[in-house]
Amino acid sequence: MLAIETRGLCKAYRGRNVVDGLDMHVTRGDIYGFVGRNGAGKSTTMKMICGMIRPTAGEVLLFDRPSIDASGEAPESSTSTGAVRIGALVENPGLYPNMTALENMRCKAMALGLVDSVAEIEQLLCIVGLDAAGKKPTKRYSLGMKQRLGLALAMLGSPDVLLLDEPMNGLDPEGVREMRNLIIRLNEQRGITVVISSHVLDQLGRMATRYGVINAGRMVCEMTADDVTQACGDYLVVRTADPERTIALLSEAHPRIACTAMPDGALRLQSAPDDETLDPASVGTFLAAQGMPVYELRAHTRDLEDFFLELMGEGGINA
Repeated sequence: MLAIETRGLCKAYRGRNVVDGLDMHVTRGDIYGFVGRNGAGKSTTMKMICGMIRPTAGEVLLFDRPSIDASGEAPESSTSTGAVRIGALVENPGLYPNMTALENMRCKAMALGLVDSVAEIEQLLCIVGLDAAGKKPTKRYSLGMKQRLGLALAMLGSPDVLLLDEPMNGLDPEGVREMRNLIIRLNEQRGITVVISSHVLDQLGRMATRYGVINAGRMVCEMTADDVTQACGDYLVVRTADPERTIALLSEAHPRIACTAMPDGALRLQSAPDDETLDPASVGTFLAAQGMPVYELRAHTRDLEDFFLELMGEGGINA
């Protein structure tokens, strides 16, 4: 089942589409890494999904039920699956600066209509490491502490889906690791579906089970973590006198090597995920023994950032 689906989702400001016909598919149980450069439309998309802003066109479905469309009104049948089932930390968490973490949580619980929420609040503050914050008002919190409180607020009411926009902003390396592990635990232990945007691709790569890549308001592609791992893995670039015969020779002698032709006529050789990295010297020796002239043979390393930059074209990845 899809936890979130968008169909032709659009949002225009002053006649320009910030989100342009976006089709998004988040399966229940995913940690969905939402990747795109600054201004690509990630935050705007998240705001439309959780109902903070109205789409110009298109619709959002939550758990296969229409949630909100361009009319701005959720169908009557979906009122129980909207805000209560989605927790969101989009941009800066809205905090009352003169209140403590506990007081902020109580205000949010009342707004959600939650009764007997004291135990849940105390548990959530413990989970995010703010149980010892005491009477300290949130205006004296560090940015990292505010992010953690924002996550606790988003989890009130036991949502099925969390939308997290740059949740690691302002965190030191230890805080980043704690936030990452917390997100993974919430997903694995509570079954919460998580959509997370982050420009810290190294950390995203340690969490995400699926990715969506957005550029200029449009979905470039969606893929699984296995697809990305395969695409980002080290491979060899080989250029020979006879590419077709080279593929035949390698396929027969080394059936677990994926050998594909690239647009420029070179071949890409990549080992299976659980095999050792290909050795250029052994490949060169093998082809020489078969009488195959080799014009180019080099190792190529591509990390997560390189891969996503190639998908989006020139430019950086920042949220």
